[in-house]
Amino acid sequence: MDLCVAIKGISFFLQACLGILGNVVVLLAYAHIIYSEPKLLPVDMILCHLAFANLMLVLVRSVPQTVTVFGMRHLLNDPGCKVVIYAYRVARALSVCLTCMLSVFQAVTVAPPGPRLSRLKSALPSLVLPAFAGLWLFNMAICTPAPLFAIAPRNGTVPAFTLDLGFCHVDFRDQLSYVINGVVLSARDFAFIALMVGSSGYILLLLHRHNRQVRGTRRSQGAGAETRAAKTVLTLVILYVVLFGIDNTIWIYMLTVAKVSPVIADMRVFFSACYAALSPYLIISSNKKVKAKIACAAEQEQPSVDNQASGDK
Repeated sequence: MDLCVAIKGISFFLQACLGILGNVVVLLAYAHIIYSEPKLLPVDMILCHLAFANLMLVLVRSVPQTVTVFGMRHLLNDPGCKVVIYAYRVARALSVCLTCMLSVFQAVTVAPPGPRLSRLKSALPSLVLPAFAGLWLFNMAICTPAPLFAIAPRNGTVPAFTLDLGFCHVDFRDQLSYVINGVVLSARDFAFIALMVGSSGYILLLLHRHNRQVRGTRRSQGAGAETRAAKTVLTLVILYVVLFGIDNTIWIYMLTVAKVSPVIADMRVFFSACYAALSPYLIISSNKKVKAKIACAAEQEQPSVDNQASGDK
């Protein structure tokens, strides 16, 4: 096997393993929290939904890419490619939208109390599920054209204005369709990124200016919890913006050329799924509820292992 192919295969394999493991752990932890607690906070509901969207993204992007790199050809037919490409587009869109939603909700949560904000804060739990439904409908609608261009790989050369993913081709057939698709998706992403960055900047400003005032007017435990949650959100936003910047720099380059090098296309595929693979570990390391459930599960597992070892003796 060629060294470059081996490096690419190992990279996608590690990305798929990390993404599946991390997001499944977060979802199982939240499933246990839902079972043991009457209701989740809005931020926890969004984090749980984000983990689901990221797991979906890894399954439909990193896993097929890994299998293809290691030599499995004709993995999907035309209908299969349409389903996988559509699922990936929707999952990727949900990932950016939910990260933005997380930032906005956290900004409202840590904002100074006021008549209007008090009503909004009390209404936040009831707004989460309608917001989820709205984001699903919006992104399913805007991603509808994606399956129209998805086809299974054909023998021979790859046509111009075609994204070669290995397991599927996205053939836009002409430059106009190619550019319009890129502009529409980039405009949507940049709009949510701008809102995400703005609300995150507001959180930073509040934490910088009012940290002592907030601790003085509220219980220190609640203030500390809000600060930890805000830092988690800010870390996720920074991670997303960095990876989004790399992903879209490559994407803008790809929009300017008719024939894209396979190496460039592979780089964009890899970076497009990095956030989905890495973000659950930020959630695990910074969210006390998730960390506590994982620690509890590990403690319950340890006695059973010790008992089994004692019995073997």
